[in-house]
Amino acid sequence: MPIYEYRCDSCGHQKEHLQKMSDAPLSVCPACGKETYNKLLSAAGFQLKGSGWYATDFKSDKPKAPPPCQTGEGSCSSCVAN
Repeated sequence: MPIYEYRCDSCGHQKEHLQKMSDAPLSVCPACGKETYNKLLSAAGFQLKGSGWYATDFKSDKPKAPPPCQTGEGSCSSCVAN
């Protein structure tokens, strides 16, 4: 469940609330009781797991092998046997 941050426009009380995404937003301030309690727009907090992203997890630094020789005799220019 996400954590939402609220602040009261009347008294300035600010608090985080754990709510379901389907729950209606809170409107009554728990400190003063007025209906000026508003949800704030804040950065989402999340944690990345693992050693990294593309550069460390998916990128292959291995050199590509030359294409196989078409004749099998080592006569092509890209063959290692030459």
